Amino acid sequence: MESKRRSSIVSHLGGRPGPEGCGNSFESCLVDPPRSGWTDSAARRVVDIVFSALLLTLLSVPMLIIAACVRLGSKGPAIFSQERVGLNGRPFRLFKFRSMVQRTRKDLGPDLTKDGDARVTPTGCFLRKLKLDELPQFYNVLRGDMSLVGPRPKLPQYSAIANMPYRPGITGPATLAFRREEEILSSVGPEQMEDFYMEHVKPVKARLDVCYMCKANPLSDLRIIMMTAIPPMLSHLKLPISLKENPSCEPDLPLDAQDLARQPALTCIKRSSEREPSFDSVDS
Repeated sequence: MESKRRSSIVSHLGGRPGPEGCGNSFESCLVDPPRSGWTDSAARRVVDIVFSALLLTLLSVPMLIIAACVRLGSKGPAIFSQERVGLNGRPFRLFKFRSMVQRTRKDLGPDLTKDGDARVTPTGCFLRKLKLDELPQFYNVLRGDMSLVGPRPKLPQYSAIANMPYRPGITGPATLAFRREEEILSSVGPEQMEDFYMEHVKPVKARLDVCYMCKANPLSDLRIIMMTAIPPMLSHLKLPISLKENPSCEPDLPLDAQDLARQPALTCIKRSSEREPSFDSVDS
């Protein structure tokens, strides 16, 4: 009875999370990730093009204002670009509004960012809080580098899905689960942050993404987009995220229970049985 009540965001958004092509271990999914027919369909690509072109047109003036604020707020260009891993492991340039101070390569600091990072500018802090720094990525979607929904594009050292057979996305289930990732990392010392991310965050994100993409469909993508549209300032509300009890698709959470309780996103993943998620408002 309890296992039936413990449903996951993957189950609600894209069907069962258990990928048929994974065999008996989730690790095989990372080597040869399964995917639904929708993920690489021409229809999905048409949706990406139409949606991104429409948003770029409607938001062109606000984006110009944001670009001006970034330029006036600190020294450096308005747009920041960085190499990320894309479809089939191919690198591409990802675009964002610059939210951090411009530094020389030797002074860049860690690639991970945590809450209160001194490198983030005042303007950048505002943009990051509302996720406005991500708006230029709709240009990446229009170019075909990215899709609206999918795993977030990773730096090469943080990419867990080998030769990813689908485009990275602006949003996805892992994005929703880890809305407060920077807050989680803020409780970790700078020397341990890289190891903490690689051991506790990266594997959970990979499992959420792979389990979603193997069953993704148009309705599940729409639900993900609508859930992402909830103002980030409301992200303190509990978002029930867990993976259905399935041997090939259940995340390992080796954190101590007390540590886990202090970390909102991971707590949601581990303890979503407290209440059954409802998506009625999304369907209306």
